[in-house]
Amino acid sequence: MKAYLRTFGCRANQYDTEAVRAMIEASGGEIVATPDEADLAVFNSCAVTAAAEADLRQSVRRAARRAPALRTVVMGCAAARDDGTIAALPTVERVVAGGDVLGVAEAIGLAAPALPPDVQTGTRALLRIQDGCDEHCTFCATTLARGAARSRSMVALVHEAQRLADHHPEIVLTGIHIGHYGVDTNTTLSGLVERLIRDVPCVRFRLSSLEATEVDDRLRELFAEVDRLAPHLHAPLQSGSDAVLKRMGRHWYKAASYATAVQRIAASVPVFGLGADLIAGFPGETDDDHRRTVALAESLPFTYLHVFPYSVRPGTAAERLPGHVAASTIERRAAELRAVAERRAAAHRARRTGGECDLVVMGTAARREGLTEDYLTVAVDPSIPRGTRWRGRLDGDASRLLGVPLQAIIR
Repeated sequence: MKAYLRTFGCRANQYDTEAVRAMIEASGGEIVATPDEADLAVFNSCAVTAAAEADLRQSVRRAARRAPALRTVVMGCAAARDDGTIAALPTVERVVAGGDVLGVAEAIGLAAPALPPDVQTGTRALLRIQDGCDEHCTFCATTLARGAARSRSMVALVHEAQRLADHHPEIVLTGIHIGHYGVDTNTTLSGLVERLIRDVPCVRFRLSSLEATEVDDRLRELFAEVDRLAPHLHAPLQSGSDAVLKRMGRHWYKAASYATAVQRIAASVPVFGLGADLIAGFPGETDDDHRRTVALAESLPFTYLHVFPYSVRPGTAAERLPGHVAASTIERRAAELRAVAERRAAAHRARRTGGECDLVVMGTAARREGLTEDYLTVAVDPSIPRGTRWRGRLDGDASRLLGVPLQAIIR
């Protein structure tokens, strides 16, 4: 079997694709780089935006044109919500909901998969600590696709992390709503992080997207106390207007409580990477709501921002809300927020120039890069081995930072 794998969307999807890859390779199959070389394709789909689903459909059709005899399986969030559109695409034989690796195994005729892979394809490993979400944001199709929150066993996660740490300098904790880790198993995210740091030496840990108000006191202390927990938080904001947040169903914070939380977290360490998601043009958003979002984004210590123009997700509550914003207005507001993002990112890079960093080396020999603890991507000399971790210095300027390794961090 020669298989082509393609992933859309979040790190949770990337983790599931790694499990599929390991399963295929364990059965004697080979992973190939293009659909032309393959007899099987597995596409792992995303439902976050209309563009992501359109990209999936286009990619499946393109692969089918290049390889008409291809057997195609589509998994992931868009697959879980398929109304028959995906199943009707050329060469698609099966549609498997969510991250059901056992379902993929059955679809392609393999035995049940063994343990998650000890080695992943990326320099940084992914560790999915939970799946699903118990919140009901009105714009989100992921909850509909992934179901209720389910936490993985802490013991199983520690064992998996120990195996991954033998091959990877950084492990990223990921999931659909990682702040709810442990709500069903009588533990907490901070408890898991503390256990991982204690039982898995040397490797650097990083948290993926996490609600700012779900960072408890112990986790904030760990950011400040432990150099193996990357001082970096991606804390979705979505809007700086309380009225819009209410329509979004994001009931657990307001703009002021979000601001207080992130300022407290960022102040806990000298260098901190802080990112957020913002949605431009949510139904009912006024010019004043937008101005509030711009002002909050300008005032908080963000080091980068991800800006998404609002797009309707079929089946979500937001689809039925009044006051949908004109596409031209959405694009204008998104452009204004992206300009804020560029200014915040440039200011952070300028502040970091000349400072020291904790650098994980990634990329190919032709394009070697480093990732700092605060989530800056910098250029690195191509002679420095991929997968190594260094204490380094940041040279250059804000337009082009160069990571200069000073001392290897023993793994």
